[in-house]
Amino acid sequence: MVASDRTGIPIAAKERGPGPGRYKLPTTVGFHNHDFTKHMKPEYSFGRRLAGDSMVSKGSPGPSYFIDSRMTRHGKDGTPIYSILGRQKDLQTFMTPSPGSYCPEKVHPQGERHAPVYSMSTRTKFRHKDQIPAPSSYSLPTLIGARQPNKRTFPSYSMTGRSKTGSFSEDLAKTPGPGQYNATEPNIVKQKSPIFSMLGRSYMPGDNTNKPGPGAHRPELVVINKHQPPKFSLGIRHSEFVCPIIVSSPRCDG
Repeated sequence: MVASDRTGIPIAAKERGPGPGRYKLPTTVGFHNHDFTKHMKPEYSFGRRLAGDSMVSKGSPGPSYFIDSRMTRHGKDGTPIYSILGRQKDLQTFMTPSPGSYCPEKVHPQGERHAPVYSMSTRTKFRHKDQIPAPSSYSLPTLIGARQPNKRTFPSYSMTGRSKTGSFSEDLAKTPGPGQYNATEPNIVKQKSPIFSMLGRSYMPGDNTNKPGPGAHRPELVVINKHQPPKFSLGIRHSEFVCPIIVSSPRCDG
Protein backbone atom coordinates (compact mmCIF):
# COMPACT_ATOMS: atom_id res chain seq x y z
CA MET A 1 0.00 0.00 0.00
CA VAL A 2 1.48 3.34 -1.07
CA ALA A 3 1.42 6.09 1.56
CA SER A 4 -0.18 9.34 0.38
CA ASP A 5 -1.39 12.60 1.82
CA ARG A 6 -4.92 13.98 1.76
CA THR A 7 -4.59 15.12 -1.86
CA GLY A 8 -3.85 11.54 -3.00
CA ILE A 9 -0.29 12.28 -4.12
CA PRO A 10 2.12 9.49 -3.00
CA ILE A 11 4.98 10.54 -0.74
CA ALA A 12 8.26 9.16 -2.06
CA ALA A 13 10.12 9.82 1.21
CA LYS A 14 7.90 7.34 3.04
CA GLU A 15 8.57 4.47 0.60
CA ARG A 16 11.22 1.88 1.38
CA GLY A 17 13.10 0.59 -1.65
CA PRO A 18 14.56 -2.94 -1.93
CA GLY A 19 18.13 -1.55 -1.87
CA PRO A 20 21.04 -2.19 -4.25
CA GLY A 21 21.46 -5.78 -3.04
CA ARG A 22 18.05 -6.84 -4.34
CA TYR A 23 18.81 -6.06 -7.97
CA LYS A 24 20.48 -8.78 -10.07
CA LEU A 25 21.60 -8.57 -13.67
CA PRO A 26 20.87 -11.52 -15.97
CA THR A 27 23.69 -13.96 -16.56
CA THR A 28 25.82 -14.03 -19.71
CA VAL A 29 26.86 -17.68 -19.25
CA GLY A 30 24.78 -20.62 -20.46
CA PHE A 31 21.47 -20.70 -22.32
CA HIS A 32 18.76 -20.22 -19.69
CA ASN A 33 17.98 -16.66 -18.53
CA HIS A 34 20.70 -15.26 -20.75
CA ASP A 35 21.00 -11.49 -21.11
CA PHE A 36 19.15 -10.61 -24.32
CA THR A 37 21.35 -7.54 -24.85
CA LYS A 38 24.51 -9.70 -25.10
CA HIS A 39 25.63 -12.03 -27.85
CA MET A 40 24.96 -15.68 -26.95
CA LYS A 41 27.21 -18.47 -28.26
CA PRO A 42 25.73 -21.73 -29.58
CA GLU A 43 24.99 -24.41 -26.99
CA TYR A 44 25.80 -28.13 -27.29
CA SER A 45 24.84 -30.96 -24.95
CA PHE A 46 25.72 -34.63 -24.52
CA GLY A 47 23.23 -37.26 -25.55
CA ARG A 48 21.18 -38.88 -22.84
CA ARG A 49 21.03 -42.59 -21.99
CA LEU A 50 18.18 -44.36 -23.76
CA ALA A 51 15.68 -46.34 -21.74
CA GLY A 52 15.06 -50.02 -22.22
CA ASP A 53 17.23 -53.09 -22.82
CA SER A 54 18.12 -52.37 -26.40
CA MET A 55 21.67 -52.66 -27.64
CA VAL A 56 21.69 -48.99 -28.35
CA SER A 57 20.82 -48.13 -24.73
CA LYS A 58 23.63 -50.26 -23.32
CA GLY A 59 26.25 -48.47 -25.40
CA SER A 60 29.89 -49.30 -25.80
CA PRO A 61 32.15 -49.90 -22.79
CA GLY A 62 34.76 -47.58 -24.28
CA PRO A 63 38.53 -48.14 -24.43
CA SER A 64 38.54 -50.26 -21.26
CA TYR A 65 39.61 -53.56 -22.90
CA PHE A 66 43.06 -54.89 -22.10
CA ILE A 67 44.34 -57.82 -24.14
CA ASP A 68 46.91 -59.89 -22.28
CA SER A 69 50.17 -60.29 -24.21
CA ARG A 70 50.25 -64.02 -23.34
CA MET A 71 47.00 -64.67 -25.14
CA THR A 72 47.18 -65.71 -28.80
CA ARG A 73 44.58 -66.80 -31.33
CA HIS A 74 45.37 -70.38 -30.34
CA GLY A 75 45.09 -69.72 -26.57
CA LYS A 76 47.77 -69.08 -23.96
CA ASP A 77 51.37 -69.42 -24.92
CA GLY A 78 53.42 -72.34 -23.51
CA THR A 79 55.87 -70.27 -21.44
CA PRO A 80 56.20 -71.72 -17.91
CA ILE A 81 55.19 -69.45 -15.04
CA TYR A 82 56.59 -69.61 -11.53
CA SER A 83 55.37 -67.93 -8.35
CA ILE A 84 56.59 -67.65 -4.76
CA LEU A 85 54.52 -69.58 -2.24
CA GLY A 86 53.12 -67.90 0.80
CA ARG A 87 54.25 -68.38 4.39
CA GLN A 88 53.30 -71.65 6.05
CA LYS A 89 50.54 -71.22 8.62
CA ASP A 90 51.75 -74.08 10.86
CA LEU A 91 55.37 -73.34 11.78
CA GLN A 92 55.65 -76.57 13.82
CA THR A 93 55.53 -78.73 10.70
CA PHE A 94 59.25 -78.42 9.97
CA MET A 95 61.48 -78.63 13.08
CA THR A 96 64.78 -79.10 11.29
CA PRO A 97 67.58 -77.51 13.35
CA SER A 98 69.67 -74.81 11.73
CA PRO A 99 73.42 -75.22 11.04
CA GLY A 100 74.31 -73.15 14.11
CA SER A 101 72.54 -75.62 16.42
CA TYR A 102 75.18 -78.32 15.92
CA CYS A 103 78.28 -78.44 18.24
CA PRO A 104 80.72 -80.97 16.75
CA GLU A 105 83.53 -79.79 19.05
CA LYS A 106 81.71 -81.30 22.03
CA VAL A 107 81.58 -84.79 20.49
CA HIS A 108 84.36 -87.12 21.63
CA PRO A 109 86.45 -88.53 18.75
CA GLN A 110 85.22 -91.85 17.63
CA GLY A 111 87.44 -94.84 18.57
CA GLU A 112 89.30 -93.11 21.42
CA ARG A 113 89.04 -94.06 25.09
CA HIS A 114 87.51 -91.55 27.50
CA ALA A 115 86.45 -91.50 31.10
CA PRO A 116 82.97 -92.66 32.02
CA VAL A 117 80.34 -89.94 32.25
CA TYR A 118 77.50 -90.06 34.71
CA SER A 119 74.43 -87.88 34.97
CA MET A 120 72.00 -87.26 37.82
CA SER A 121 68.51 -88.35 37.01
CA THR A 122 65.40 -86.63 38.22
CA ARG A 123 63.57 -87.52 41.41
CA THR A 124 61.09 -90.34 40.96
CA LYS A 125 57.56 -90.27 42.24
CA PHE A 126 58.43 -92.76 45.02
CA ARG A 127 60.70 -90.19 46.69
CA HIS A 128 57.68 -88.23 47.86
CA LYS A 129 56.92 -91.02 50.38
CA ASP A 130 60.48 -91.21 51.71
CA GLN A 131 60.69 -89.76 55.28
CA ILE A 132 64.48 -89.89 55.60
CA PRO A 133 65.77 -86.43 56.63
CA ALA A 134 68.23 -84.58 54.45
CA PRO A 135 71.90 -84.16 55.43
CA SER A 136 71.30 -80.56 56.49
CA SER A 137 68.79 -81.70 59.11
CA TYR A 138 71.48 -83.18 61.36
CA SER A 139 73.35 -80.93 63.86
CA LEU A 140 76.16 -81.72 66.35
CA PRO A 141 76.01 -80.47 69.94
CA THR A 142 77.93 -77.26 70.63
CA LEU A 143 81.20 -77.28 72.61
CA ILE A 144 80.70 -73.76 74.03
CA GLY A 145 78.59 -73.25 77.10
CA ALA A 146 76.88 -76.12 78.94
CA ARG A 147 78.83 -79.27 79.83
CA GLN A 148 78.39 -82.25 77.53
CA PRO A 149 78.40 -85.82 78.94
CA ASN A 150 81.09 -87.17 76.60
CA LYS A 151 82.97 -83.97 75.72
CA ARG A 152 85.38 -81.84 77.72
CA THR A 153 84.26 -78.21 78.04
CA PHE A 154 85.96 -75.15 79.47
CA PRO A 155 84.46 -73.11 82.32
CA SER A 156 81.99 -70.45 81.21
CA TYR A 157 81.22 -67.18 82.93
CA SER A 158 78.38 -64.70 82.59
CA MET A 159 78.01 -61.05 83.65
CA THR A 160 75.03 -60.31 85.84
CA GLY A 161 73.15 -57.05 85.90
CA ARG A 162 73.65 -54.27 88.40
CA SER A 163 71.75 -54.79 91.65
CA LYS A 164 69.91 -51.82 93.19
CA THR A 165 70.24 -53.21 96.72
CA GLY A 166 73.65 -52.81 98.34
CA SER A 167 75.20 -50.82 95.46
CA PHE A 168 76.97 -47.49 95.83
CA SER A 169 74.04 -45.66 94.27
CA GLU A 170 71.46 -47.06 96.68
CA ASP A 171 69.54 -44.21 98.42
CA LEU A 172 68.88 -45.46 101.94
CA ALA A 173 67.39 -42.15 103.20
CA LYS A 174 65.10 -41.71 100.19
CA THR A 175 66.10 -38.04 99.96
CA PRO A 176 64.17 -36.08 97.32
CA GLY A 177 66.13 -34.41 94.52
CA PRO A 178 66.50 -30.67 93.92
CA GLY A 179 63.68 -30.72 91.42
CA GLN A 180 61.18 -31.77 94.09
CA TYR A 181 61.40 -28.41 95.94
CA ASN A 182 59.31 -25.38 94.93
CA ALA A 183 60.98 -21.93 94.88
CA THR A 184 59.57 -19.46 97.41
CA GLU A 185 57.74 -16.43 96.05
CA PRO A 186 59.88 -13.28 96.70
CA ASN A 187 56.81 -11.19 97.62
CA ILE A 188 56.29 -13.46 100.66
CA VAL A 189 59.58 -12.69 102.41
CA LYS A 190 60.28 -9.26 100.82
CA GLN A 191 58.41 -6.01 100.29
CA LYS A 192 55.76 -6.56 97.70
CA SER A 193 56.00 -4.42 94.57
CA PRO A 194 52.98 -2.67 93.09
CA ILE A 195 51.03 -4.63 90.47
CA PHE A 196 49.38 -3.05 87.44
CA SER A 197 47.06 -4.52 84.87
CA MET A 198 46.19 -3.40 81.32
CA LEU A 199 42.57 -2.44 80.77
CA GLY A 200 40.65 -3.20 77.59
CA ARG A 201 40.21 -0.65 74.80
CA SER A 202 37.44 1.86 75.43
CA TYR A 203 35.65 4.10 72.90
CA MET A 204 34.50 7.66 73.42
CA PRO A 205 30.73 8.14 73.19
CA GLY A 206 29.68 9.91 70.02
CA ASP A 207 28.26 9.51 66.51
CA ASN A 208 28.78 6.01 65.07
CA THR A 209 27.85 6.81 61.46
CA ASN A 210 30.42 6.31 58.71
CA LYS A 211 32.22 9.47 57.63
CA PRO A 212 33.89 9.84 54.19
CA GLY A 213 37.66 9.90 54.21
CA PRO A 214 39.96 12.43 52.52
CA GLY A 215 40.11 10.36 49.34
CA ALA A 216 36.33 10.42 48.90
CA HIS A 217 36.25 14.16 48.12
CA ARG A 218 36.92 15.33 44.53
CA PRO A 219 37.18 19.14 44.49
CA GLU A 220 38.33 19.17 40.85
CA LEU A 221 34.78 18.26 39.76
CA VAL A 222 33.26 21.31 41.44
CA VAL A 223 32.66 23.96 38.74
CA ILE A 224 29.91 25.98 40.38
CA ASN A 225 32.26 28.85 41.08
CA LYS A 226 34.24 28.63 37.80
CA HIS A 227 33.66 29.79 34.24
CA GLN A 228 32.32 27.01 32.00
CA PRO A 229 32.08 26.85 28.19
CA PRO A 230 28.70 25.96 26.68
CA LYS A 231 27.82 22.29 26.43
CA PHE A 232 25.79 20.56 23.76
CA SER A 233 24.35 17.04 23.57
CA LEU A 234 23.03 14.94 20.70
CA GLY A 235 19.33 14.40 20.56
CA ILE A 236 17.64 11.06 20.33
CA ARG A 237 16.42 9.55 17.01
CA HIS A 238 12.74 10.17 16.33
CA SER A 239 10.49 8.50 13.81
CA GLU A 240 9.69 10.59 10.71
CA PHE A 241 6.04 9.60 11.02
CA VAL A 242 5.61 11.17 14.48
CA CYS A 243 3.38 14.20 14.35
CA PRO A 244 5.03 17.29 15.86
CA ILE A 245 3.33 18.94 18.82
CA ILE A 246 1.84 22.31 17.88
CA VAL A 247 0.79 24.44 20.81
CA SER A 248 -1.32 27.52 20.01
CA SER A 249 -1.70 30.31 22.48
CA PRO A 250 -5.25 31.29 23.43
CA ARG A 251 -6.61 34.30 21.54
CA CYS A 252 -7.71 37.19 23.67
CA ASP A 253 -10.50 39.35 22.31
CA GLY A 254 -10.66 42.79 23.77
